[in-house]
Amino acid sequence: MHSKLRSVSLAVALAACATLSQAAGFVLTSPTIKPGSTLTEAQVFNGFGCSGKNISPALKWSGAPKDTRSFAVTAYDPDAPTGSGWWHWVIYNIPATVSEIPEGAGTADGKGMPAGSVQGRTDFGAPGFGGACPPAGDKPHRYIFTVYALKTDKLDIPADATAALVGFMINANKLGSAGFTAKYGRAK
Repeated sequence: MHSKLRSVSLAVALAACATLSQAAGFVLTSPTIKPGSTLTEAQVFNGFGCSGKNISPALKWSGAPKDTRSFAVTAYDPDAPTGSGWWHWVIYNIPATVSEIPEGAGTADGKGMPAGSVQGRTDFGAPGFGGACPPAGDKPHRYIFTVYALKTDKLDIPADATAALVGFMINANKLGSAGFTAKYGRAK
């Protein structure tokens, strides 16, 4: 009896390790931004007192869970002085066959985005990438770029949905995620 229990326990432990190993293999990288680095003027917003180029970074991912049916990508600043952070980029319904988004694809018209994908409304009030623009004098803000592997082909979300609603739907359908953080601050 004890050896049977040990065999079952070992099988459960090995299955758990395999699941963790698969999740650990899911990675997001960028040839444009290195993890922990400072964003360049290319990824800074052009407006609200900032004068950057507002160009979305290139993103690449690999090692997604095997049952992935679509992807979503977000860029989020948890340090924005809003009480709820700031959504800089929200993309969903990215086909499971896609593993990268090219630099500059985050324009409002979405012409450079993968076919079928949708850019949701950011906290700037419109779809598309909105670059960093923290208040002058704040400590550098963190910008968290995340790719989510989803268990559904499509998130059914109204076109004018808030980023919070998109985030809720992403998390309700998430199989796994991968990401990195970069920083940006402005002097007074």
